[in-house]
Amino acid sequence: MGFMSFFLGEKKSTASVAKERLQLILAHERNGRSASPDYLPQLQRELLAVISKYVSINPDDIKVHMERQDDLEVLEVKIELPEKR
Repeated sequence: MGFMSFFLGEKKSTASVAKERLQLILAHERNGRSASPDYLPQLQRELLAVISKYVSINPDDIKVHMERQDDLEVLEVKIELPEKR
């Protein structure tokens, strides 16, 4: 958010806010915390809450998983959406 945006009250889209939050979480976790990320259950709950605003979804239809391979971290999010009727 730019300096002028703050004072002019410009709003960010929900997607951009969620993206920034996810980037902050990942950056924080990369700074040497434990090998098993403790934020994944909370991330899964928040994703469910956001998606539930738009689509009726079962909590078991969202899977969040992180893999680490050498210097690379991969966050995998699988979301199974209901079929259109």
